[in-house]
Amino acid sequence: MMFLWDWLTAALSYLGLYHKKGKLVFLGLDNAGKTSLLNRLKFGTMATPHPTGQPHCEELQIADMTFRTHDLGGHKQARRVWREYLPAVDAVVFILDVSDPGRFREAQKELQGLLKDELTSGVPLLILGNKIDDPRAAGEFQLRTAFGLHGLTTGKETASLPEGRRAMELFMCSVKEKQGYGKAFRWLAQHF
Repeated sequence: MMFLWDWLTAALSYLGLYHKKGKLVFLGLDNAGKTSLLNRLKFGTMATPHPTGQPHCEELQIADMTFRTHDLGGHKQARRVWREYLPAVDAVVFILDVSDPGRFREAQKELQGLLKDELTSGVPLLILGNKIDDPRAAGEFQLRTAFGLHGLTTGKETASLPEGRRAMELFMCSVKEKQGYGKAFRWLAQHF
């Protein structure tokens, strides 16, 4: 069985993405899974993190790609500083907790603000619907409807886009069960 790192390394090698560097920001409401995903990608482990009190930075290396990732936290106070990290960002990863429909409106407001922000208008936006392993989880169609994503996303298999079109796609995943985010990051690598 290949480990996630081996699998991502092979995929990035196949895509010819060597010696690339970039800045990613992980955004989303508190308890969506941003820090858990970062720990899973960096260390391959699933630890139950404490709520992110302050923004922190980690460097991820996959094959010959180096990502400087910023986990900015998702509580109301932390969201006020998100914009300070957006200049010169190469991609945004927005994580949603699909098991908590009571917070969809709040998350949708933050996502809409991000979509309207000129600092990120040209960068790829990967939306991860996390916690699909939870029995209360919303499905992909329900999520696309709740967040107004129908017609906005660009396709999971699309490698090239028309000039001026932002790459944006929703992938359903479970960080806990190691499902779905590998394909999502392969998609992101194509548009990075």
